[in-house]
Amino acid sequence: MSRAVVASFAGTEDPRLHTLMTDLVRRAHDFVTSNDLTTAEWEFAIDFLTRTGQVCSDVRQEFILLSDTLGISTMVDILTNSRVREQTPSAVLGPFYVEGPPAVRSGADLAEGLPGVPMWVDVAVTDPDGTPLPDAIVDVWQSNEDGFYDVQLPDLDGPVLRGQFRTDADGRLRFWTILPCEYPIPDDGPVGQMLDAVGRHPFRAPHVHFMISAPGHRRLITQLFPSDGAYLTSDSVFGVKHNLIVDMPEHRGPTPDGRVVDGAWRRLDFTFRIAPDA
Repeated sequence: MSRAVVASFAGTEDPRLHTLMTDLVRRAHDFVTSNDLTTAEWEFAIDFLTRTGQVCSDVRQEFILLSDTLGISTMVDILTNSRVREQTPSAVLGPFYVEGPPAVRSGADLAEGLPGVPMWVDVAVTDPDGTPLPDAIVDVWQSNEDGFYDVQLPDLDGPVLRGQFRTDADGRLRFWTILPCEYPIPDDGPVGQMLDAVGRHPFRAPHVHFMISAPGHRRLITQLFPSDGAYLTSDSVFGVKHNLIVDMPEHRGPTPDGRVVDGAWRRLDFTFRIAPDA
């Protein structure tokens, strides 16, 4: 049977498409035969994928969650970006990025009074050789203290914990936010049922997302994880990379910009290196 299906793609003009489709058929047919798949099992699989698509909306992408929790997103990311060794490691985009985040000036507070441990962020964007990159566009987004992104909270008035910055003449940007917390991916749909069935937890390690673009350079999509965060070794989407685990130490007293903070606050310092666009 697989030979007949593979032969049916003989007229495919795009050679890459021909390679992908024929290999997909061979591997899928091998999976079916080697596991002696039953009709009931295949119908269950079709129903699972159907329900996964039905859950998708403008603010929820269940298929991305499925790809993430199966480690496919991370594998594609590694294959795409691992060849650029001089660049800061990349990470998965995740399902909660929103195009066109609000423009925010350096020094702003992305949390806008939301509860959480205040955190001062001071990052630089440079070439691999350390040359600063001014006017780089940096999108930042993260969840709140309870593990929800703004798009998951329909009663919220406007975007929070989300913004787009431009680096200054020294390639730097600074802002306030809150210390990221661990949170469960949405587990009330088919992906959550899959994780429950196989005995896996749904939690992501705490992280802040960054997307960095500069003229003449490769776009970098990545995440930074606090070194004292939970689930670093069992992140539900396999998104943690060693070089993205960073110290976000606790401080008390005066802050870099003179803001008065009652109690402890954290600080994140990091340099992102992005490679020239080949």
